[in-house]
Amino acid sequence: MLGRKGTFSAAQALFRCDISYSPPPPPPPPPPHPDHARLHDPGHRKYRTKAEVEQMGAAQINHILKANEFSHTLPRGPASHGVLSFHSNLLPSNHPSEDCRSSATCLPGGGGVLFGVFDGHAGAACAQAVSQRLFYYIAVATLPVRTLAELECAVEEERAVPPLLEWHKHPQDHSSHDGAEISFHSLRNYWQERLEDEQEEEDGGRVGSALVDAFCRLDYDLSVEAQIQMSLSSFRRVSLPGDALCPSSPLRAALSGCTACVAHISNGVLHVANLGDSRAVLGVQEADGRWSALSLTNDHNAQNPDELQRILGEHPQSERRTVVRHDRLLGLLLPFRAFGNIRFKWSAEMLSRLYETRPEVLSALSEVQTPPPHYLTPPYLSARPEVSRHQIRAVDKFLVLASDGLWELMHRQTVVQLVGEHLTGLQQQRPITSGAGVTLGSMQRLLLERKGRVLSVLEDQNTTTHVLRHALGDDGYGAVEPKRLAKMLSLPAEVARRYRDDITITVIHLNEANL
Repeated sequence: MLGRKGTFSAAQALFRCDISYSPPPPPPPPPPHPDHARLHDPGHRKYRTKAEVEQMGAAQINHILKANEFSHTLPRGPASHGVLSFHSNLLPSNHPSEDCRSSATCLPGGGGVLFGVFDGHAGAACAQAVSQRLFYYIAVATLPVRTLAELECAVEEERAVPPLLEWHKHPQDHSSHDGAEISFHSLRNYWQERLEDEQEEEDGGRVGSALVDAFCRLDYDLSVEAQIQMSLSSFRRVSLPGDALCPSSPLRAALSGCTACVAHISNGVLHVANLGDSRAVLGVQEADGRWSALSLTNDHNAQNPDELQRILGEHPQSERRTVVRHDRLLGLLLPFRAFGNIRFKWSAEMLSRLYETRPEVLSALSEVQTPPPHYLTPPYLSARPEVSRHQIRAVDKFLVLASDGLWELMHRQTVVQLVGEHLTGLQQQRPITSGAGVTLGSMQRLLLERKGRVLSVLEDQNTTTHVLRHALGDDGYGAVEPKRLAKMLSLPAEVARRYRDDITITVIHLNEANL
């Protein structure tokens, strides 16, 4: 199956030639203070002095906050599936960031719009791989069998393969074509198995089950690809392209891990598939104009009683005291569901063979240790997402997807309030058109009222940057304290992680807010 003709050219077409949209590169940063180059050097351990923090002006602060911001407006019509636009931003704490984000439109058959945030741990490799590959699996899982048959026929006949996705990416978002051929082989195997199955569910349940299937299949493929790399390199006793020390190697991706929170929007129906502790929160504007937050996800950790009972129930009673210790899986891992992390999934024999034959893996990945203590009945970690379905209503104005780095700093109601007020303020900046009966006096009153409302949002046109600014600089009364913000942004790289995690936010604009 893997050796059929045309697979490499098809991989190039599918993974290198998909339509993508990227905004122009951001402008160069403002001239820094003479000491800033030294202070931003991760290898330099000197803390900024109070005077140096105060010298970080608004231009430097804005450059840091806006370096990864991204906005995109979707064309009105059926192809947008009810999505008006979206804003996104990523503020790293780790270097490189272990968070990733993705956004794309499924092209064949009007399949919907996809958004995702991915929070990596034990390195960025798994989050990077999943952020690039998961949406392809979702596209294959949701496509009609007839379309998959046409796709397979094009590969077999070495014809042009139509793109599956239109990506919407920031220039700095991770994008690598290393291992594209391996990824294509795995994806093709997936759609071939769907063709052999030849059974399709009714539309009502197809998207939800397809999301579960896509998540589980990608995690399975990550594991299989790592096993193949391990067995081939051990048998040949030579280093292969994409070997374990390469950041994009299958072993490295499978040994690290990531959570995922993905939104699929199609024809006014929202599905959210969640794995781990990132969250999706819907911003609802009530009839009286007030904002309320509707959670669409549950955290998969020890703080969730249902999740705790699930993990305990999957293992013998004799392990009840060891499966979860100190609120961590086997005393080590916080999320109870994640991609990768094969050291919580493989058998003890396979892990022992890995550590014996590939000792360089241990030295390269400092957080990876020998098999965890009390490792008796694997797998302990699941990649099966929890899926929720929501029919989008007129009162549902936006959806917030964010990694746990944001939710550790802000309550969901505060986030929704900030986003709602910001989007309302942006709408109020639009030109005012005069109509019959409008006098100069009433126009002046309207302008003065609008000026007061939008002062707080003029600094950021991107909603997620506005949220970041408040998350890091909030003074406790709803305003931003510039000195606090400068201090949080000026922490040395090796210290910043103690105060906050990587933060990734995507806000999807569904309906216009009521003014």
